[in-house]
Amino acid sequence: MEAKARLVNYRVSARKARLVADAIRGKGIEDALTILDFSPKRFAKPLAKLVRSALANAGEKNNRDHAGIDVDNLVVAKICVDEGPSTWRIRPRAQGRAAWIQRRTSHVEVVLAEH
Repeated sequence: MEAKARLVNYRVSARKARLVADAIRGKGIEDALTILDFSPKRFAKPLAKLVRSALANAGEKNNRDHAGIDVDNLVVAKICVDEGPSTWRIRPRAQGRAAWIQRRTSHVEVVLAEH
């Protein structure tokens, strides 16, 4: 059995998000949350919130899909960071020129499974 949570269109580039996600892949829940709480990266807080959300999804008593999951033995089985849609902005430059800026977003999916 597994529990999932998704974060869609979050305003951080996928490359920066993968640095934080790689640090917790395969770790137990307590270890992963400890790593995220002490990480200096900006994406660590939203990712910790997402892991806690997946943990809450696993612990739901009324959810028949997760009825047999032992919350104490969960690990981060899969964490996937994909690129989301980008928005384009124009930044004024010297001599009347313009430079295009790409604002990137990410889709993140966390899957918790029993160890």
